[in-house]
This record gives sequence, structure tokens and C-alpha cells, in this order.
Amino acid sequence: MAHDILKNRLQLLAADDLGDKLQRIRALMAQAGMDSMLIGDNTNIFYLTGRVFDGFIYLSPDGSTSYLVRRPTILRDDALIPMRKPEDIPTLLAERGIMPPKHLGLELSQCSYATVMRLAKAVGVSDFLDADAVLLQARSVKTAAEQAMIARCGILHQEVYHAIPHLYREGMSDVELQIEIERITRQKGALGIMRFTGQSLELNMGSVLAGQNADSPSPYDFALGGAGTSPALPIGADGTILHPGITVMVDTNGCFNGYMTDMTRTYAIGTVPDVAVEAHRLSIAICRRLEQLARPGAKCSDLYNEALAMVHDARMADYFMGHVSQAGFVGHGVGITVNELPVLAPRSRAVLQAGNVIALEPKFVIPHVGAVGIENTYAVTADGPLHCFTNAPEDLADLS
Repeated sequence: MAHDILKNRLQLLAADDLGDKLQRIRALMAQAGMDSMLIGDNTNIFYLTGRVFDGFIYLSPDGSTSYLVRRPTILRDDALIPMRKPEDIPTLLAERGIMPPKHLGLELSQCSYATVMRLAKAVGVSDFLDADAVLLQARSVKTAAEQAMIARCGILHQEVYHAIPHLYREGMSDVELQIEIERITRQKGALGIMRFTGQSLELNMGSVLAGQNADSPSPYDFALGGAGTSPALPIGADGTILHPGITVMVDTNGCFNGYMTDMTRTYAIGTVPDVAVEAHRLSIAICRRLEQLARPGAKCSDLYNEALAMVHDARMADYFMGHVSQAGFVGHGVGITVNELPVLAPRSRAVLQAGNVIALEPKFVIPHVGAVGIENTYAVTADGPLHCFTNAPEDLADLS
């Protein structure tokens, strides 16, 4: 019976959690000159309801919130309005005495041009603004409930990494190892999806980079690349046989409840060159340093530059964040998608706030050996160092 009630109830968030989110969105809307917003992207609908449905959330000028739902039709909520098509929205709002939009926010980045123009025409506005900019800023600061969900992901994600050394078999390929990692991740309850902010970003549940494949550049805007097994998805494991003298970097997401953690650990097959060992230790040292500096008010560009200074001091710049191709960031926001705000990059204007959840991933690629380094997911706390959600062993462990 409880499951049936949950299945039919549209709004799954606690009242205080939803209230905190709406208050933040409304404040940012006011700063952007919006009086209303029409939200249809799955990630943003999930953010405001705890579920995904086909339709829209309408934040009206009078402060009310309405749920315009096409499907599933079994959902129930006092603010739910059944809808067939966007062109019905003005009539549906008028019938219920809900104020129409004047300065409407639409998801200009997440929606296609055709969808944006259809929605604007349907609701009768020519003046529309970018809702995505507001929503990404709002989502960058996690509520206590969101952080609790991320913490639960971190616990299960850690369990996966504790199991990885037991999955290795002599002579297996990177693809075979990744399949085993994905299998146990799903067995522990992972949803099997990695959501992204933006267009044309594609990846399965993570990436396993072994040996020289770590130096293969990718068309995607990720920290590292890998050739993949097909030009149709040129990222990650490529079938490299795991053999002595190389490293294996495992970078996966832990999406167990709609939120996620992002974690990387690196393993050696037998003995690897000293430069790889030293670069891995440097990655850990950078994380320890940034954990202390990353407090509310810290500039993301300053944190990136601190990491870069440590890299130059260690004479590791040729290998930092890639070798053939180098990524221009050292960290990023994590939440419903794996690439949220803020971004720790040299030209970032962002300043950390309490409640940000970020991943730090200072990585190195050593030619002919492979990638080394770690990645952890953290919460920015109000008055102390970062709080880590991903507490798995960080040393360069030998799988053989």
C-alpha cells in the first residue's frame, strides 16, 4: 500500500526541502528579471519533485507552483493540471485563475530552438529569458536533504571500490574489468545512468583507462579521454589487455537515487615507473591542500591556480590533466548531473558557497604507463574544510 501511494504521489520532496529550493529559485528569478518560469527538463523536474514526468512545472508571477502533466496519468497532487499539449497551457491556467507569464524563463540551453519557440508561442510571450542560468545556480547549492542523498550514494559507491581489487583477473581486458565493475554497481542499487548538463555529452556508467589508452584524446569535455571500443562512442576503455607495468584508472559515478557521487581510484599492474608513483602522490597532496582552502568565499580560479602551482613545483605540468590533450579544469560541481556548477578553472568567476558539492580530480597521464590520480566528491561546509563523501583507499594499489 505504501508503495502504491508513493507511486501515485507527484510531489515526493519534504515540504521544507521544496520550500528552500523554491525560495532560492524565486530570489534568482527576481535578480534576472523573471516573473515566471516554465520547466520541462527531466533534471529540473526531478530537482523540484523527486521524480520525472512528462510535462512542465509552472512557477507563476503570483508565487504559485503548478504541475502540468501529460504522463503518467496516475499521478496525483492538488496542484496537478492534466495537459495534452503546450498550446493548452493558457486556457488551463486561466480556468484555474493562475496568473499568466509576462517575463517568462525558459530552459534555453537544455531545450532545442524549436521547443523554445513552440513554448513561447503557446503561452503567448515574445519576451523570454534563460531559465537554465537561474536553475543551474540554484542547484549548485545543495539543501540538507540533497546532501543526505549524496552521502548515501557515497557509502554505496565506496563499497564498489572496495570490491574492485577482487574483480581483477590476470589476462582480462579493460572492457572486461569495466563490465564487472558495472555489474556490482548495479547489484548495489545503482540506476545505471549518468546524467549530464548540456548537449552531446555521452558516457556509460564511468570510464576505465588502462595503459597508453589514457593518452588517447576524446571529443568530449571530460577530464581524460580514451579511445573507446567504437567511433560511435569514442571514450573510455578500448579493449587493452591489462598487463604488468601499466596503471588502470577507474572513474565512475555512483547514481543510486537520482543524485550521484563522482570518484576515481587508480591501480597498478605490478611495478610501474617512479614518475607514475610520484604523480599519484602529487594528486593526493593537491586534494589535501584544496580540501583546506576550499571554503565559502574562495575563488574557484584561485583553487585551480593553487593546484597548478603545485604541479609546476613538482615539474609535472607536461602530464597534468592529460598529456596529448590537457583539460582546463581541476574540479566541478556534482549533483543530479555529473557536471554542475561551480567549475574550478582558471577563468572561472565563481566563488564557493556553503552547500556546494564539488568533485576534485587532479589527474596525470604518463606516456606508455597510463593515468594516475584520484577524485573525490565533497561538500563545502560553512566553517571548516571540505567534507568528503567518497572515503575509499587512495593509494596506488597493486592489482596483480
